[in-house]
This record gives sequence, C-alpha cells and structure tokens, in this order.
Amino acid sequence: MTCDYFGKCGSCTLYDMNYEEQLNYKLSREKQRFQDITTMDFEVIRSDEEHFRNRAELRFWKNYDDEENPTLSYGMTSFEKNILEITNCSIVSKQISELMPKLLDEISQSEILNYKIYSVEFLGSTTNDMLVTLIYHKKLDSTWEKIAREVQERLNIKIIGRSRKQKLVLKEDFIKEELSINDNVFKFHYKEGGFTQPNTKVNIKMIEWVLNNIETKDDLCELYCGGGNFTIPLSTKFNKVLATEISKTSINSALTNCELNDISNIDFIRMSAQEFVEALNSVREFRRLKDINLSDYNFSTIFVDPPRSGLDDTTRELVKNFEQIIYISCNPETLHRDLKELIKSHQILKFSLFDQFSYSGHIETGVILKKTC
Repeated sequence: MTCDYFGKCGSCTLYDMNYEEQLNYKLSREKQRFQDITTMDFEVIRSDEEHFRNRAELRFWKNYDDEENPTLSYGMTSFEKNILEITNCSIVSKQISELMPKLLDEISQSEILNYKIYSVEFLGSTTNDMLVTLIYHKKLDSTWEKIAREVQERLNIKIIGRSRKQKLVLKEDFIKEELSINDNVFKFHYKEGGFTQPNTKVNIKMIEWVLNNIETKDDLCELYCGGGNFTIPLSTKFNKVLATEISKTSINSALTNCELNDISNIDFIRMSAQEFVEALNSVREFRRLKDINLSDYNFSTIFVDPPRSGLDDTTRELVKNFEQIIYISCNPETLHRDLKELIKSHQILKFSLFDQFSYSGHIETGVILKKTC
C-alpha cells in the first residue's frame, strides 16, 4: 500500500514495513507473548493491504491561511498529536474513498452545511449502502435539513445530523449488509452508533474459522453478543442459543437481525456478564429473565468476545464450567492473563490471529479450548 501521509498520520503506525513484514512482526510478538502457555502453530488470517475499512471517523478542519476564503478539509491526528490535513485515505473502503471528495465538495460549497461542522462518521457495506453521520457544534434547523436532504439525494447516501442532544435521521439510521459465510448468506442491519467489525472480509473469515473448528452439540451460551455478528451464524449449529449484551442498541439490532434471517432459536438478554453469572448461580432474580427458564438449557459451549479489559474474575470462573470455550479477543494482553487461568481446566485446540487492521500494531485473536478436568 502507498499513502501520501505515511510517517505523518498517526493511524498507520507500521508505515515503515511492507505487509509481509507486518504479519511476521505481529506473529513473532504474539508467539513470544504466549510461549509460556502454548507452542502450537498459530493460524494467521490475512487482511487486504488497502481499502479494508468499512467504517471510518474523520475530523473536519478549516484552514484560514486565506482569511477571506477559508478552506475545509478532512483532518487526522499526526504523530505529534496535531491536526493533519488530508485529501484521501488508503485504508478506508473504495466506497468511502470515492465518497470522501464528493462529500467534502458538497459541504464546502454550502455555508449552512460547513458552519461549525466538527466531524464525520462513515459506515459502508458490501451492498453499497452508505450511512454518513455529520456532527456539529451548533443546533441543526430546517434549513440545514433541506440542504442535507438534497445532498443525500445527489450522492445516493443516508445522512444523519448530530449535535448536542440532537439527532436528525433524514432517511434511515442503519445500513443493510449481507455476509456470505461458508456459502450461506446472512443479512444484517448495522445501526448508527452500534458496534460493527470494521474489516468485513476478515470478519467473515473470523466467523468461518469459528464455525469450521468447533464441536457443535447441545446449546450455546454467548456473552457480549453485540448485534449478533457471531450469534446468528452460530445458531445454525446449536439447538438453542442464549446470548447476553449490555447495550440496548445492540440488543435491538440483534433482534432485527434474527428476523431478517428467519432465526427463532436465540434468546437475547440485556444484562452484563456479571449479572448473568449471578442469574445462572441463582444469586438473585432478574425481571429481565421472567420469560426465560435457565434450567431448560443444556449448555456445552460458551462463546465470549469481551471488551479490551477481558474477563473479570467472576466471569472467568463461570467460563471454566463449560466443556468448550470459544474466546475472541481484541487485546492479547488480557487474553494472555485469562488463558493462564483457563488452561488449568482446559486444553487449547486452536489458536488464530486475525489481522483486522493492516499497518497498525493491533491484532485480534481467536482461541478454542476443550475441558480436560
């Protein structure tokens, strides 16, 4: 990949390595990190080298070098923590890349649209659905809405306007996505403000890796399920699924995504992992579980995809009770901490690295474990 801003923009920290060097660096680093836990070979799931992000957040920056005619540009944070003006970005999807100059031109030409504009969020899909959220430091009025609707029509996108305590949805607040997983197509609605995996191709490979490497029997328990990204494909392999998530937005998305795929064997509960442990251990009752009998489930497998902090002590103890553990991690450091405890009762069967973010030091990790005692 080539980029005009390598060494300047703080997003691509591994700009001085080609892609093979990056992968070797990350693989070597993680093998060293986990060498006290396992010496098994790590599978590596590669990313495209460029145009791989279907989600992006950019600042807007006004340059007043010519005070009479200030210019508007996109801005990123430089290595020196300053604003770096950019005209393009090589890691965003082609869909976003092609839209960026067109949107900037529309906003620049409108005094209403560019006045006190702060940032933009792009959310794209493989179906060419595109959601653009424009964020302002001003109250948005009917004049802004009229002009924004015209831009929305011209660019064939969906626009949302945001300001303090204000959200204007001009068409829809979600995009439609279709993922082909093991030759089966799954439909999703990704809502604005909800979590989505930014690298769609690697996300598909992550889901396939899980499906192709686990033992599927009885029922599945999932913690931190989000909008059902893993839950829905996994539900086709288990009798029943019980999934938890703390975010109301994500739970609503998950329910919608079940309807889109005509799936009825999943129960979603809006509660934290800690609350679920309390419910499962009958520590206290929850009204949110009034229509669910936990004793009806015969769990063989638990799937966890926790935040960067990893599993808390209570949840880690719960996970040990399951015959099969599927652990997807966005933070190898906390994964290492958790695995040191989990291998006391389980054996690691599969270990994979998912390179979601080329040209950065970040790596996603997947581990499948089976109970030994």
